[in-house]
Amino acid sequence: MRAFACAVGDVRDYIAGPDMGTDETCMAWVRNENGRAVGLPPEIGGIPLDEIGATGFGLSVVAEVAARYCDLDLKGARLAVQGFGSVGRHAARFLSQAGAILVAVADSKGTLVDPHGLDVASLIAVKRAGKSVIDHSAGEKRGPDEIVGVPCDIWIPAARPDVLTKDNVDRLKARLVIQGANIPVTAEAEAALHARGVLSVPDFIANAGGVICGAVEFAGGTESLALATIEEKVRHNAEQVLSEARDSGIQPRAAAVAMAERRVRAAMALTRWS
Repeated sequence: MRAFACAVGDVRDYIAGPDMGTDETCMAWVRNENGRAVGLPPEIGGIPLDEIGATGFGLSVVAEVAARYCDLDLKGARLAVQGFGSVGRHAARFLSQAGAILVAVADSKGTLVDPHGLDVASLIAVKRAGKSVIDHSAGEKRGPDEIVGVPCDIWIPAARPDVLTKDNVDRLKARLVIQGANIPVTAEAEAALHARGVLSVPDFIANAGGVICGAVEFAGGTESLALATIEEKVRHNAEQVLSEARDSGIQPRAAAVAMAERRVRAAMALTRWS
């Protein structure tokens, strides 16, 4: 689970939120035990961040910003998504609404490829039925790791850590990588992408939508406020990081870490932690 709290303090100060293997119902159970959780079902006043696709929505906002930095038009852009769970399926949904074409999708059972485009809604229905993407009737079925080598414009790792490494990064055929999972690209792979001119937006910039949604919920906000806040904050952060990376000639992660450090130090100077 994610935890929405400062790393310093009692474990009871942490606020649990849904992540891999958990959902809104799990968060209700957690709150019943300790009184603190976000991503709760709407029936008990929560904002079901995985159900509404908060993280996937943030990824689509980042894609819109990042496309301008690699001379890419989202309309007609070929999209490949690794992982079709609560992050990947919503990223595909929002980006297809923006005109992108889903040409490949993968889960733990396999990869489904169709250069002419896959129907996102029907794929979501297949996954909700408890099946794999390769159970869909359309497309060519390949092995789970074959998603890396599918030609595309936008590649979104939205599954697990360390899926793009120095051993397979040369197989990637994309112009833009938007990191939907946590640490899905190793440092060596990020360096290789940067050297090749492939723009890679780091995880804690790209996938912050869920955390932002959880913070809005905990503060008593509404779903519409959460989405508006994700739009505002993710767009601002992505713009700042990518412009600094471009102007300084550094990797986006280096720009993101520098921005985060500046903000933390500024906040510490105004609090008792300074």
